[in-house]
Amino acid sequence: MKKRYLFSLPLIALISLNLAPSVQAAEEVILIYSVFRKPISVPELSQLAETGETSSSLRTYLKLANQSPESLQQTLNKSVEVDGFIFPTVLNSFVGNTILDRVSEVVHPSSPKEGRNALREALLESAKMDNNVRVIEVLENYPNRKIYVEGERLAELYTQIQGVVDQLPRISL
Repeated sequence: MKKRYLFSLPLIALISLNLAPSVQAAEEVILIYSVFRKPISVPELSQLAETGETSSSLRTYLKLANQSPESLQQTLNKSVEVDGFIFPTVLNSFVGNTILDRVSEVVHPSSPKEGRNALREALLESAKMDNNVRVIEVLENYPNRKIYVEGERLAELYTQIQGVVDQLPRISL
């Protein structure tokens, strides 16, 4: 039998609430590295994630932030396997809300009050097709036009979340 992480609980909750995906999607990510703030279009980041190619503006920004395109590409493509049946329930639990609040410190809309729900929606939409959540998919599915990403903390946050997921009990489906 295939084992999946309990972290996958929250998809069920969203489906059971019959929430439709947001019509509005992210168009721009404001990447924040140290003192630099640079708007990058989501399509530019998607291109980097898919092909490794960078636009001249993204290349310039990465140089200023002392980051390599390869490093950002790896971060954008990091994924976590989730169980589409359980994922919504987990995201709507106390643990899920705690994780969402933590992630919302790094990936957030301009209004922090909307962070948890926007992130929940993006995660659920990302997991819907393949039971995997990749960072780039979360950015592509984020329900606000602008997303602020604390770039220096993104890889660290992924590691912390993966550690939490690894500690959750496994269940058989």
